[in-house]
Amino acid sequence: MKAMLLTGHGGPEMLRYGDAPDPSPAHDEIVVNVHAASVNAADYKVRLGGRGYNLRFPHILGRDFSGVVAATGEGVSDFAIGDAAFGVNDAGLEGAYAEKLAIRAAIVARKPDRLSHLQAAAMALTGITAIWAIEDTAQLQAGETILIQGGAGGVAGFAIQLAKYVGATVVTTTSAANVDYVRSLGASRVIDYNAEDFTRAVAGCDVVFDTVGGDVQTRSYSVLKPGGRLVWVAPGADGIPPPRSDVRVLRPAVSRDRAHLERIVALLDAGAVSPPPITRYDLADAAAAHRVSEARHLRGKLVLAVR
Repeated sequence: MKAMLLTGHGGPEMLRYGDAPDPSPAHDEIVVNVHAASVNAADYKVRLGGRGYNLRFPHILGRDFSGVVAATGEGVSDFAIGDAAFGVNDAGLEGAYAEKLAIRAAIVARKPDRLSHLQAAAMALTGITAIWAIEDTAQLQAGETILIQGGAGGVAGFAIQLAKYVGATVVTTTSAANVDYVRSLGASRVIDYNAEDFTRAVAGCDVVFDTVGGDVQTRSYSVLKPGGRLVWVAPGADGIPPPRSDVRVLRPAVSRDRAHLERIVALLDAGAVSPPPITRYDLADAAAAHRVSEARHLRGKLVLAVR
């Protein structure tokens, strides 16, 4: 099969298009002919390396995907060859930047017909992350106020829609170019972070959902009311302890399971969420997609067309 191979830690030039062995399904696994794979910020962080990474090269990146079942392993009864499916690899596992992928059937869901493969791949990891953050971890309630940092990104964009559907008042930060976009997702108040300090613009929030990290997370404490919840998926600045002890700091588990993928489909069917804007790249051009992802100024999702 063709795959985008990470040949070592470093810049995008370490990604090379080449050949890799076809996977075979183990017990309880399926093999998927991958049609689309999403590009996530985690991908370039793995590519860059650092402490905690112990990869064997060449390595295939990619966490979420959409495609068609090509083979089923022993013990698999809920998928058949030809079924359209989408999902997210188990935590710590990758491999979606390739024409074929082996994965546990239990953490894969059927792709709805109304979504293209590009759209399904774009919604998989972003959707389950936002659901884990907003529903499972923050347990956001109707009537509460939430500040979502970095509203134009994939996870944050899904979170804005979900928070609005829950019945919360949604405040978000973004650049001027994306103000109208995040308003269209359901944000009631939009703060242009280049023109306005969010710590002066909003106060008394029940929840902050931080998808940006660094200093933004540290400053986010000041806008929470006592007893508020700070939920984060991007780490804060190194060496800076939480400045308040009267708020809860929570990190979503983002476990992989079929239930959260099916929750994405249910929200889609309810009209609560819609697919994000997609910037499409061919699999062979993954290095160019990584350069855009690493710049961190993106509306919606980057998706690789594999087939």
